[in-house]
Amino acid sequence: MNLNKPINTNRDIDSLDTRLSNRSIELDPNGYFLIKIDLSEQEIVVEHFSNDINEQGIAIDPSTGEPIKCSGGTPRKPTKVYRGRSAKEIGIKLTEGGGPYPLTKLDHALYLGRELQKAESCLKEGVSYVQD
Repeated sequence: MNLNKPINTNRDIDSLDTRLSNRSIELDPNGYFLIKIDLSEQEIVVEHFSNDINEQGIAIDPSTGEPIKCSGGTPRKPTKVYRGRSAKEIGIKLTEGGGPYPLTKLDHALYLGRELQKAESCLKEGVSYVQD
């Protein structure tokens, strides 16, 4: 056991995650996902929305060319909806099979994996889930 190695506390991990969340990222040109849980059906629901990326790196609606707002704005219809009972089941639907695949960026896939695990935990505990 290395006694000189600092012990990770929740505060240390939260601080690291905050720092890493502030790095520059490129949006996935294949679109974005909204993750929800359906407690009555005991399922994770993942909605995929398409987008284009403009010259400034901003996600825009492919049909209107307008920037996609994080909240408010006109509701958009998902291009596809995935449903499953576990993070693994949804992950397999997103990444295996005949394609086309809705993900093109590895960092996006890792983010989705983390969020799907959180959604699964909330589903098992019967509590609400809010996507980061």
